[in-house]
Amino acid sequence: MVSGRNIRSCFPLETPIGPVVLTFEDEYLTGLSFLDGAFPETPVRVPYRADKAANKAPNKASSKAAGKALERARRELDLYFQGKLREFSVPLKLSGPPFYMRVWHALTTIPFGETRTYRQVAAQVGSPEAFRAVGNACAANPIAIIVPCHRVVAVGGLAGYGGGLHRKEWLLRHEFGR
Repeated sequence: MVSGRNIRSCFPLETPIGPVVLTFEDEYLTGLSFLDGAFPETPVRVPYRADKAANKAPNKASSKAAGKALERARRELDLYFQGKLREFSVPLKLSGPPFYMRVWHALTTIPFGETRTYRQVAAQVGSPEAFRAVGNACAANPIAIIVPCHRVVAVGGLAGYGGGLHRKEWLLRHEFGR
């Protein structure tokens, strides 16, 4: 067992809206990013394995946990894209500044098929004038779709989306049943 180290694993996955990479730390999903993001600044995480970096044997218990989490995430994403899943239960591990963490938690409370404005999310997290900062937190969201930043819109329309506006439109149409 590799003491004090978490095993990080990345897995590519095809979805109806393009290829993504799922990133895990042990049994927790830490990232879901589009591999062909619409903007050059869209992060693409390079696969990293802590056990290989340290030239040690993988922690089999952690690898098994990541494998189970991967299968759960794949199953839930498949069901979501089939229109059969409205809430994800795959364990998440988010890491970021406290304000971003509050915003990301608030995003997970927006029900399937509903939207909120940046201003509404700002009010929900106790900073009613911080709607631009909410936009920054949405742009930095490491777990697209499952932490549903696509459900946050501007008062006058959709606004942006790190994976491309075409994906945000697709996801919202999918959730609204159109």
